[in-house]
Amino acid sequence: MAEMATKMETAPETPPRVVEVNNLVKRFNGITAVDDITFEVKQGDIFAFLGPNGAGKSTSIKIMTTVLRPTSGAVAVNGYDVISQEREVRESIGVVFQEHTLDDYLTAFENLYYHCALYKVPRRERKERVNEMLNNIGLYDRRNHILKTFSGGMKRRIEIVRGLLHYPSILILDEPTTGLDAQTRFFLWNYIERVNRDYKVTIFLTSHNLEEIEKVSRHTAIIDNGKILANGTNKEIMDKTGANSLEKAFLEITGYSLRN
Repeated sequence: MAEMATKMETAPETPPRVVEVNNLVKRFNGITAVDDITFEVKQGDIFAFLGPNGAGKSTSIKIMTTVLRPTSGAVAVNGYDVISQEREVRESIGVVFQEHTLDDYLTAFENLYYHCALYKVPRRERKERVNEMLNNIGLYDRRNHILKTFSGGMKRRIEIVRGLLHYPSILILDEPTTGLDAQTRFFLWNYIERVNRDYKVTIFLTSHNLEEIEKVSRHTAIIDNGKILANGTNKEIMDKTGANSLEKAFLEITGYSLRN
């Protein structure tokens, strides 16, 4: 009994759930984009949400981030309901959407400083926090240059640290490396892993580069035609399909036919 009690005392606690999606449905003019999906993300995880074009990924993310309202079902982020507690949800997350949302006619510093103001970062901390983030991504020397002179990779780096300026507990990334060269992708994946490891930020992401996802993510959910078809660790999903890679498993689950 004493041995059992000791084991129970030293057993690691299960991380709390920071994303809880239950029976989520979203319809547009009679078309079901998200069809009764349920999944969860635990604190500190790197969670990949994968699917072909039009599978329901971006719609789900827009609901999680309060951009869209669900038709039915329940979604909680950091314990906040996405319908009744929109402000609390937005304050507790960082988001990098697939489309660029920076102001090309402001400097790198100004883009980040105004984000600090928007998220009510204390005024005395803003300059130091912005400069620290720019230094982290190797762009401190370009802080006073306007964004339209930056490459796509440089802009993406700024978008990612912008999402971290208010110290969110979850960073949501929708196709963060699309269109980037190999060096920038390598830098960003390493930076994302470092943010997760050193700052305990939970990462929720989508990407079409399954080889990179396999290296980075710990848990994966695969969605197609609005339904979740697989959910587990990458190894569990590969073992289930008999595949030797996540990309092969993805194709076995979603099929090989071309998508429009």
